[in-house]
Amino acid sequence: MKEFIYSLLEVLADLGYYGIALGLMIEIIPSEIVLGYGGYLISLGQIEFAGAVIAGVIGGTFAQLFLYWMGYYGGRPFLEKFGKYLFINKHHLDLSENWFQKYGAGVIFTARFIPIVRHAISIPAGIAKMPLWQFSVYTAAAMIPWTIFFLYLGIQLGTNWTEIKHVAEPYIIPMVIIMVLAGIGYYIVKRNSHRSRKI
Repeated sequence: MKEFIYSLLEVLADLGYYGIALGLMIEIIPSEIVLGYGGYLISLGQIEFAGAVIAGVIGGTFAQLFLYWMGYYGGRPFLEKFGKYLFINKHHLDLSENWFQKYGAGVIFTARFIPIVRHAISIPAGIAKMPLWQFSVYTAAAMIPWTIFFLYLGIQLGTNWTEIKHVAEPYIIPMVIIMVLAGIGYYIVKRNSHRSRKI
């Protein structure tokens, strides 16, 4: 499997920025690996940091738009039947759907940093017919720090970029905590604003 991933990354590397975007869109390889390799390419001077960030945000956003459209047009039954081919099972759907119903649109941003629901959260957004522009804005906003973080690690690791998942682990939990707190803050502000309009 590793040989396949490395071979695919080499093919994507030849495409430069398009390769980063495409690698994130097809989601065969975890995003942190694609971005880590992108950081390695930056360290070699083959691509520029700003261009890689733009490519990462576009690719990551489009990857989630595909899932959003599947939820929008296919609904829950379609995903329960074919979700396994996207590595999304019924538990992922249940969890992400509960989160979306409980916390609303703001969870689209927060959940991007949390394993298990990171990708599946796009599906209930589509099923609920969340406005496309709103979904795209929240998703792109979450992809910006995610992309910058893993590109930066890839640059720092250089030829050791393959260790990125191990190196990133100590930073992921604090990042998740910060984003969850931000999401809770958003939820509280929105709820209080809604109550004040009722008074």
